[in-house]
Amino acid sequence: MDVHREIAELARKMHAIPERDDSGIDRVMETITFGSVEHVPGARWASVLLIDKKKSFDTVAPTDPVMVTLDQLQKQTGQGPCVDAAWDQSVVHVDDIAADPRWPELSARTIAETPARSSLSFQLFNHRGAMGALNLFSDEIGAFDSESVEIGLVFATHAAIAVFRTRQQSDFQSALATRDVIGQAKGMIMERFKVDAVQSFEMLRQLSQESNTPLADVARRIIEAG
Repeated sequence: MDVHREIAELARKMHAIPERDDSGIDRVMETITFGSVEHVPGARWASVLLIDKKKSFDTVAPTDPVMVTLDQLQKQTGQGPCVDAAWDQSVVHVDDIAADPRWPELSARTIAETPARSSLSFQLFNHRGAMGALNLFSDEIGAFDSESVEIGLVFATHAAIAVFRTRQQSDFQSALATRDVIGQAKGMIMERFKVDAVQSFEMLRQLSQESNTPLADVARRIIEAG
């Protein structure tokens, strides 16, 4: 089986994994990171770095503890290829970490504290302050070439799709929950004040505006108050 068929088979397995909870997305990310190490020329270690709106770093599905260390170094220095890829570049290729002038503090600490010598990072998403990147590292200088970039992009694309699907599912579930809460509050208002559905919703809306509180929060307070 050639590498492209193997990647296609991995993709089929990834998209067959339910992504409705954290365990599902974690399994998908593990398939991506371990698959990257197996199939991307030059890759020795891999992980997915997620950065939330509060700039909190989360290392997901690392194939080796060294990836956690590398992400923490970038968090501490506020710089690095993984951060740059997540922030504003689709691909960041570092041929020689020690000689790269872009992140002097990080480069020095990486060489001193880890065996990493070259890297390849791919942006997964950058949306509303949250960012993500697929990151590959090697203990050899010049480990990655154009084929590495080509195959790495395939894995990054599938990772991005998995994250997007999970976020969609989460947003959908949240929307359903909010709708249920508002519906329950409307029913309580209709019963208590003998009004119809339109009037009960208007009462909720007015309470929301007057208190400068989201409609769903007003509905929850009504339910909690009984």
